[in-house]
Amino acid sequence: MAQVRKQLVIYDFDWSMADQDTDRWIFEVNDIALRRRMKDNPDNMQWTDLVAQCCEKLHAAGGTREDIENALRVMPFHPAMIRAIKKLKSDSVPNTTLLCLSNANQVFIDTILEHRGLRDAFDEIITNPATWRSDGLLQVRRRIDPSGRQHSCQVGCSPNMCKGEELEAYLNRKGSDGFYDRMVYVGDGKNDFCPILRLREQDVVLARVGRGLEERIKEEGAASGLKARVIYWGGAWEVEELFPKLGQAEGREWLADDM
Repeated sequence: MAQVRKQLVIYDFDWSMADQDTDRWIFEVNDIALRRRMKDNPDNMQWTDLVAQCCEKLHAAGGTREDIENALRVMPFHPAMIRAIKKLKSDSVPNTTLLCLSNANQVFIDTILEHRGLRDAFDEIITNPATWRSDGLLQVRRRIDPSGRQHSCQVGCSPNMCKGEELEAYLNRKGSDGFYDRMVYVGDGKNDFCPILRLREQDVVLARVGRGLEERIKEEGAASGLKARVIYWGGAWEVEELFPKLGQAEGREWLADDM
């Protein structure tokens, strides 16, 4: 591989950058009945709509903005991942642009990244919109409004967002600045499969083991034309260890030892 001078590192958030799922965590901390409702989903709601409904119910039961923000600030986030991100930004070679592409929401991600001192490291955060109402209600919405033009994904992305289309749109917005010697995608979930199909042979997928992305890669990757090299990881310390070694790891799949 030619020397990598400019790279884009794309991070999913839940269980990829952070060591928890934000949507579920805030209710596990603040209202287990609502957490149970999310798990059972008795009305079979679309996931983002379900999160919005549970936020409304939490607010109606007396839950406050402070309750949600405090839960987010204590959510597990490994120090090794913080170090890895900060080092990516501080190193001059390769020059790294960081993008967050997540099905969580803007308030959850911003709150956590600001608390961890990482918000300024990211060029953009592409996620579901969320805002605080003046009375403390967190209003969460789908990135793609259900009444508007829908995405055209055939890979299986959820209705609120096609991560593959979002990645392509980001690169198009950057124009000539959107060409990178290498792109690295750090993900874990089934909805990360679509964007990694947009990657090239010189690109790398860092897929967390034991989760939906690994399953889809192994079951559908070859048939779907996945070109990027796949490296599996189990813990954040392995991601910190892997970034400086991406040019050294051989083969299509490599699994860090001692997970």
